[in-house]
Amino acid sequence: MKTFLKWTLRTIIFLIIVILIVNLWVEKSIQSKTFNSLVQIPHNKVGLLLGTSKYTSNGHENLFFKYRIQAASKLFKAKKVEYIIVSGDNHIAGYNEPELMQQSLIKLGVPKERIILDYAGFRTLDSVVRAKTIFGQTQLTIISQKFHNQRAIFISKYKGIDAIGYNADDVSLLWSYRTVLREKLARVKVLFDLIFGVDPKFLGEQIEIR
Repeated sequence: MKTFLKWTLRTIIFLIIVILIVNLWVEKSIQSKTFNSLVQIPHNKVGLLLGTSKYTSNGHENLFFKYRIQAASKLFKAKKVEYIIVSGDNHIAGYNEPELMQQSLIKLGVPKERIILDYAGFRTLDSVVRAKTIFGQTQLTIISQKFHNQRAIFISKYKGIDAIGYNADDVSLLWSYRTVLREKLARVKVLFDLIFGVDPKFLGEQIEIR
């Protein structure tokens, strides 16, 4: 029993160290690639708005969704992007993140013809890779919360995409601690995805953004 506990403790410590190292690597490798200021962020033709559900599991408004929509609208109105790819999950009937994002952007004044729907953005990796392989973009402004942008830009870097991030407002840690903890683990997973060459679940025909 003592031997089992000793090795269990060592394993836990090892995993914590790996998580900390990977997270530090992600953050350091994309320093200066995320922006909070509309004045300072460079122009890109296309923005990639990463999807999330509009409502939480208990039916409340999802502030991650709200703040990302607001950020994308501000970016477009400041003429820092000309088109916005809204990339999200639409794997079951009745659940359509891209269309909900499109509707919300239109309400904030973004023209419908400047919004491109990507229905197969099931994961961040899928959204980023599809922006290049399907929509032909090798330069992107990614729109999400800073911690999410960091991971998306990290993926972009190893997929041949020159990406920057515009940071949506953060959600209070009181409401977002689970998401923040999941993000720490997601960064480790994405490292393995990149090492083993994991591809998006769906690709398809190319779509030109004129």
